[in-house]
Amino acid sequence: MKPPIHDPSARQHSGAPSLLPGRGGPPTSYADVAEVERQIAELVDRSTPELRLAWRQLHHTGPPHGLSRDLLIRALANQQQEGSHGRASGALRRRLQTLAGEFDRDGASFDPGLVLKTGTTLVRQWRGQAHTILVREDGFEYQGQRYRSLTMIADRITGAHWSGPRFFGLIKRSRTSVGAAAGR
Repeated sequence: MKPPIHDPSARQHSGAPSLLPGRGGPPTSYADVAEVERQIAELVDRSTPELRLAWRQLHHTGPPHGLSRDLLIRALANQQQEGSHGRASGALRRRLQTLAGEFDRDGASFDPGLVLKTGTTLVRQWRGQAHTILVREDGFEYQGQRYRSLTMIADRITGAHWSGPRFFGLIKRSRTSVGAAAGR
């Protein structure tokens, strides 16, 4: 696989100057970042036909039918940022795609969850006693023992099956669960 080309002239197929200049490698100074921000701000002042032409130069096809002017500006601004700062990693793009799919399925109650950093201490009061858990790289530590999950620790503390993340206050109940619990 060949390394990506970061020469802006290599991306200009028509020979005419690009409507989105600066699509080379990463900026080397704050002035370069300011220039990219200035160019993105100028997109708002362009006419819709100019924006469509910029899209056509970038993608060698017209913008999708029904794409609003606002989304066209946002897409071109994103392309401008990717050209100057680099594109998001494949892993990040896959994670975002997964989160978007979950949001589409679950609607507004979607919660991507909390990622705990190694070394974080969780404290939970249960029946008058404070329980302290240390987040480790390979799981969790509670009272000198290691556990794979918070659910196992919540089970040990309460003697009943609990969602560990919920027991330790890391996730909230969905609105439907709260309503069902209130209606009991």
